Amino acid sequence: MFQAQEMQAKFFGAYEHSLDVKGRLTLPAKFRNLLGEKCFITRSQFEDKCLVIWTQDDFYSFANSVQAQDFSNPLLRRNMRLWASEAFDIEIDKAGRLALPQSLRRFAQLEREVLVHGAIGTIELWSPELWESMQSGDIS
Repeated sequence: MFQAQEMQAKFFGAYEHSLDVKGRLTLPAKFRNLLGEKCFITRSQFEDKCLVIWTQDDFYSFANSVQAQDFSNPLLRRNMRLWASEAFDIEIDKAGRLALPQSLRRFAQLEREVLVHGAIGTIELWSPELWESMQSGDIS
């Protein structure tokens, strides 16, 4: 989709969490401490069926690198528009929860259980079923 952007390695490990009835997710404390009070959440920049949580600095750095690309390719323009149209800045509440927008939950098929994975420079949120399919090679 987009060219890779260097991000500081900081998110590692995998955790199982659940959404509450309001669609909020409690992040692992070790991840929360690195995000601060706000973050961004987007569809995967790699077109995977997962959500990605970014630090503010890494989100802006990636967005700036995308903006610098040559958009003469219609597919690249389409992908950029889709990705940017569903990028949300999110506040993390005092309990360490963030509200996941319904459109993003629907895209990633997050209903109750959520796998929270460190992805080096970002955090990925996967439905258990899609994660299993991705691991077995059923989807890319």
